[in-house]
Amino acid sequence: MTSFVDFRNVWLAYNDELLAKRQYAVEDISLQVGTGEFIAIVGPSGCGKSTFMKLATGLKRPSQGSILIDGREVTGPLKITGMAFQAPSLLPWRTTLDNVLLPLEIVEPYRSNFRARRSEYAEKAKKLLASVGLAGYEDKFPWQLSGGMQQRASICRALIHEPKMLLLDEPFGALDAFTREELWCILRDLQAAQKFNVILVTHDLREAVFLADTVYVMSRSPGRMLVRKTIELPRPRELELTYTKGFTDLVLELREHIGAIRQKSGKPAGSVEVPQ
Repeated sequence: MTSFVDFRNVWLAYNDELLAKRQYAVEDISLQVGTGEFIAIVGPSGCGKSTFMKLATGLKRPSQGSILIDGREVTGPLKITGMAFQAPSLLPWRTTLDNVLLPLEIVEPYRSNFRARRSEYAEKAKKLLASVGLAGYEDKFPWQLSGGMQQRASICRALIHEPKMLLLDEPFGALDAFTREELWCILRDLQAAQKFNVILVTHDLREAVFLADTVYVMSRSPGRMLVRKTIELPRPRELELTYTKGFTDLVLELREHIGAIRQKSGKPAGSVEVPQ
């Protein structure tokens, strides 16, 4: 499998003063992610998961080492990625449809011909919204949508420009368990159909095991990749799988790794911040 994401001995200090003191947010990260692969990153709070995301999108440059995405070294913010966060951050004065269309107004090559092709792009957005169960909600404003609906719209907005990679930072963390699982299945189906790469940062180990091909466990700051676990569960995965012994064994194995990290930092293993 061709590497789509390639981190080579990456270290990051957030400023020159910290670099001089050799105080790094993440250190010595090397990993390769295949084309179309779905990875999840888990670990205790403050371990550098979000820092890793900033490096993967080009929002931060490494202090040492190099990062290649799609065969090219990352030297600045990437246009081939889409992002969604725990807070949907939809613009309250725009309808659902107009929120989803926003990247096409900003990102080239769509920006140059947005006005001329708006109706075409709107149809594309409507099909995407329909695929996540939001048909009929195109003209609603964010305050008229539930939290789960807002997050579905946020994912559509992240995918409307057909990015090669989707980055998700705790996207379902604020939702109830039933809505969260529903969105797992929506994301599973979108990724299976479109084959984009996904990097998911999450505290939910069930979420990581259900969705990912590979799960990485990060240490406490400075963040290192301590464990790489291949999830050898057949696809497509249905929610019933989450109640099987094979699934729960994988979740427990990852939980034990995080518990060991917390014990080393002086915190009891029982205080691991992951939903059960």
